[in-house]
Amino acid sequence: MGNNAAHNIDTDTFTGPVFRPGDTGYDEEIAGFQTAYAHRPALVVGAVHAEDVRAAVEYAARQALPVAVQATGHGLSVAADGGVLISTRRMTAVEIDPAARTARIGAGVRAGALVEAAAAHGLAPLSGSSPSVGVVGYLLGGGVGLLARQFGYAAEQVRAVELVTADGRMRRLVPGDELFGAVLGSGGNFGVVTAVELALLPVTEVYGGQLVFDAPLVEQALEVWRRWAATVPDELTSTVATLTFPDIPQVPAALRGRYVASFRIAYNGSAEAGERLVAPLRAVGDRLKDDLRTMPYTESHTIHSDPDHPHAYAATNALLSDLNGDTLSALRAAAGPGSDAVVDIRHLGGALSTPSRTGTVVDHRDAAYLVRVITDSDDATAAKDKIRTALAPWTIGHSLNFLYGAGADADEAQTRAGYTPGTYTRLATLKAKYDPHNMFRFNRNIRPAAN
Repeated sequence: MGNNAAHNIDTDTFTGPVFRPGDTGYDEEIAGFQTAYAHRPALVVGAVHAEDVRAAVEYAARQALPVAVQATGHGLSVAADGGVLISTRRMTAVEIDPAARTARIGAGVRAGALVEAAAAHGLAPLSGSSPSVGVVGYLLGGGVGLLARQFGYAAEQVRAVELVTADGRMRRLVPGDELFGAVLGSGGNFGVVTAVELALLPVTEVYGGQLVFDAPLVEQALEVWRRWAATVPDELTSTVATLTFPDIPQVPAALRGRYVASFRIAYNGSAEAGERLVAPLRAVGDRLKDDLRTMPYTESHTIHSDPDHPHAYAATNALLSDLNGDTLSALRAAAGPGSDAVVDIRHLGGALSTPSRTGTVVDHRDAAYLVRVITDSDDATAAKDKIRTALAPWTIGHSLNFLYGAGADADEAQTRAGYTPGTYTRLATLKAKYDPHNMFRFNRNIRPAAN
């Protein structure tokens, strides 16, 4: 029924375009930032507003079709084969309320657009490292932002969620509603978000940038950073990536072919205090790159300098209880010089460890560090497995938001590991109530609890 049913739809129902395989524009509509794999739906609805989303969900329910959602395609975890894809990229409205310090954003708004709109009023969202990431998808995964240790998960700043559930009903969820917290952290398992209202912060500048050390200093720099991270205030959030840069013209000449450790710093404070705080890292030795400075928040994406062009990648991760010398040794043995994997270590703690005020289902808040392993495709499964095995003694779970690719591994056990047992049981019960036929399953799926 799946693919044939798509031909029976009344396209006049929708304001936005509708595409089927073979139609002009179909390939462009399904394309996202992730190029290693893509959705291949039987029908794509290019939603312009919430009513398009509601009509698409209602149609899918009548035809017993599963539904996938895509804004930018950065966090694609399980690709759809058949069914209906709702493309929200056209839903880009941003409304700032300077007095209330809030923003209402459509489902297709990218982080950079929100940062720019908020900055015009001396405000900022808790954005992450990339300006091209979709804000709603980022929030549905929790949102570990540049200033996360000071302000916590970005999802904690959400004030309302506008959602279309499997019954085709539009709902406005606020703290206290049973679905509100369940939606924030479960990555699209409960419906299609059409808009979000979130709080903004009076942040206009940030001190930050990168310190990059060459191979001979990597081991020492990692150990210094590990000890240093335990002493810094919550206003400072840092990460480190170890990687071997490809020897290609797109990479600065000083970095081509080199195995390095790149430390990324974001500090909500003065340049003078920031300079004092980073002095122990600089004391490690000469840097290949050192661009720490006070910058407008609108330039904060340069701290990580994430790739800005679509490309192929896959990733896994582990949430760690500790990061000691043995942990670092295990990491170096599994992904040292010559490895094709990028290992990204994020310092957690601070406000990230506090219980949720609004019931968001971002669990494992006792984790001290998040280690991500990023490869160019699922073909690098062996490298990812090697690193996860090496980190097993310190692993307390993983973040579902940073699992990209390997859809064949997206089973119930993997999803459960993203939550505490009590949280997963509650989510499965809510899933049975609001999506009993598991319409929204192209994700790290929460299966409806059995009656």
